[in-house]
Amino acid sequence: MRFHRNDTRQTDRILRATVVVLALALPPLTAAPSPALAQAVQLVKVDVAVVDKGLRASKLIGQSVVNEKNEKVGSLDDIIVGSDHALYTVLQVGGFLGIGTKLVAVPYDSLHIDEKDGKVAKVELPGASSDQLKQLAEFRYRT
Repeated sequence: MRFHRNDTRQTDRILRATVVVLALALPPLTAAPSPALAQAVQLVKVDVAVVDKGLRASKLIGQSVVNEKNEKVGSLDDIIVGSDHALYTVLQVGGFLGIGTKLVAVPYDSLHIDEKDGKVAKVELPGASSDQLKQLAEFRYRT
């Protein structure tokens, strides 16, 4: 089979176009490696029986907080996981019917929570008085 001169030129053009397309489509050989898009995560096994015996934050929020003399010193407004991964309790103190109340934060570990039949029976903050809590720095939600 003989090629005509025009056929050779056409083949040459197709070959050059293919080289250009491949050069644009493929990354250069000296390109830096792409950053990894995924990373391994170490999972920790959790004993769900222990979790099941825990308290849901939604069941604690709104509870009255009393001291060891059973005097109401505030109410539980929220539970926050701090940037240090510690738990903090936000309490509403002072005021009347939500007017004039102040929010303060105390460590969650400082609360003593009594349960009865799987429900919150009492939330106690030993050694606290309403006046002492009002003296704490005011907590403000960021958002």
